[in-house]
Amino acid sequence: MANHKSAEKRIRSSEARRQRNRYQHKTTRTFIKKLKATTSKTEAEELLKKVSSMLDKLAKKNIIHWKKAANQKSRLATYVNSLK
Repeated sequence: MANHKSAEKRIRSSEARRQRNRYQHKTTRTFIKKLKATTSKTEAEELLKKVSSMLDKLAKKNIIHWKKAANQKSRLATYVNSLK
């Protein structure tokens, strides 16, 4: 356990940051699943904008790797373009 006041604070802040990152990552994954389940092109295009923004934010905060975000955005864009 922590022996210093600053170490205790670091533990608290690290846990809060971990929970926030988990929530944002999980929410993004849920939106990706919704997008993949969508068959309407107009609805998919709207979701793609939102999901792309979410992925960019995750990459900017180093929650996920920037190349993973780029790869996911590319694959999702390809999927949306294939819809009729």
